[in-house]
Amino acid sequence: MKRTILAATLALATAVPSVLAHAQSNAPMKVTLAGGSVGGAWSVAGNAIGETLRREYPNTSFTYEPGREQSNILLVSQGRVQLGIAHAQLAGRALSGGEPFKQPVTNIRAIAVIDPLAAMQVFARQGSDFQSFDQVRRDKKPIRVALNQRGTMMALAGEEMLAANGIAAQDIEAWGGKVHYVAYNEGLEMMKNKQVDLIVNLLAFPSGQVASATREMPVQMVGLTPEVQGALQKSLGMMPIEVPAKTYDFQPSAVPSATATVVLVANASMSDEDAGKIVSAMLRNMDFLKQSHAMMRQLDPAALARVAPLTLHPGAEKAYRAAGALK
Repeated sequence: MKRTILAATLALATAVPSVLAHAQSNAPMKVTLAGGSVGGAWSVAGNAIGETLRREYPNTSFTYEPGREQSNILLVSQGRVQLGIAHAQLAGRALSGGEPFKQPVTNIRAIAVIDPLAAMQVFARQGSDFQSFDQVRRDKKPIRVALNQRGTMMALAGEEMLAANGIAAQDIEAWGGKVHYVAYNEGLEMMKNKQVDLIVNLLAFPSGQVASATREMPVQMVGLTPEVQGALQKSLGMMPIEVPAKTYDFQPSAVPSATATVVLVANASMSDEDAGKIVSAMLRNMDFLKQSHAMMRQLDPAALARVAPLTLHPGAEKAYRAAGALK
């Protein structure tokens, strides 16, 4: 069975370039992509996508614009950028006008998945006041927590995780602690400097950022209880998973977690040709994308099209069907 699946995958990957070669013109494109902070995973992924466009469509003008997830969705919706990176679950909230959005944002469509496994990873600094969430709640411990920037799925998921453990961000501050809403690299640096006790993010595993930061900083990975996993699934659509044992050197056992999906979004008004050309460039350069960052390592042509709860842009859907990646 494994050999059959592998053969089918290889056949699809081999067929993609020839099937798509005649599907779109190779005219240059002009694309601005709004992603995450400079130096972060989304920055690397965004620029890798830009490189696939340059390779396939000579003289393409590509600009990467650092951003925040909520604003990325709004910029795409307003037609101020062509592409944005966001979690599918947060973009799904945008469609209905749920927090942090003030009103429904209905004109966004998905182009591709770029991280199929953005897992919640909670790390506690050894030697800190943190022992467990039960202990924090019971003893009203003044812990210091680093979430991601406001307006991101990462920060929202962190708040929901705390709430599912019976702890509100306001509680932590009332107890003398602090919740910092900062970029992940900044949060890791704060943890190194003993300015925070706990850091929360959604990211691929193993994360190079985590591996690098923890070489000289002892930490423990904090698992989620089944109740917390269930709460995250109900409120945000995150699915329960396990981070396998020994994913990191300091993590001997499997750790229960929950995962989201990171997608590339475009405005519904983007032409079918442009949406198809973006998909085609990514499919033709799949090996390059997978090697560019760990968050894209588990991608394959079919995985790109699994954008639920969002709807694929019609041009993207057509390109996936032409390549055999979508039935």
